[in-house]
Amino acid sequence: MQRYRWVYKPLLFLACLVPLAWAVGGVLQLPAVPSLGADPVRRVLGIFGHSALNLLLLTLTVSPARQLTGNAHLLRLRRMLGVFAFTYALLHFATYVGPFQSFSWNAIVKDLVKRPYITLGFTALVLLVPLAVTSTNAMMRRLKRRWQSLHRLIYPIAILGVWHYWWQVKKDIREPLIYVVLLAVLLGWRLRRRQRQRALTSKSASPTAPETT
Repeated sequence: MQRYRWVYKPLLFLACLVPLAWAVGGVLQLPAVPSLGADPVRRVLGIFGHSALNLLLLTLTVSPARQLTGNAHLLRLRRMLGVFAFTYALLHFATYVGPFQSFSWNAIVKDLVKRPYITLGFTALVLLVPLAVTSTNAMMRRLKRRWQSLHRLIYPIAILGVWHYWWQVKKDIREPLIYVVLLAVLLGWRLRRRQRQRALTSKSASPTAPETT
């Protein structure tokens, strides 16, 4: 338990900061940071978007990893992954509204009409807000069972995020296809496990068959 608090969690925190450091270092053109290319704004937009999606899928990976390894302490890392996923999704949106669209609301509205995948991404961000707000221990104690029901929103959020990425890719769909497969495996694992639990519950609750003479 102490290792997770003093070693693993700080290391994970630093790892989650790497994309942000890369984007900031690229904008400042620091010599030790790889160049952002000819279109740095679009590149930063992609860094934040990919980071949000990667962290969402990592958040969904924690429960299967805990079930396969039997290591319950892995759950201590899930909250940090979720908060960072929201942070990068918010940075992705802020980069789109600010540097990418220059706060031109007319252009943003036209983009929403022309590119529905932006609406999907914005919807995922809005759904992430209550999860981020209720990620504290105090909110967990206050909401009790409702907290778990609320945080099941992570499933449609992940679907919307992958869908958002799929729709914006026009030709080469190999990378978004990887995300689709990973999400399908993660959701399929949960569905299969729930079906097995229901089967065991119904089996234990069924009345014992009468003995025959």
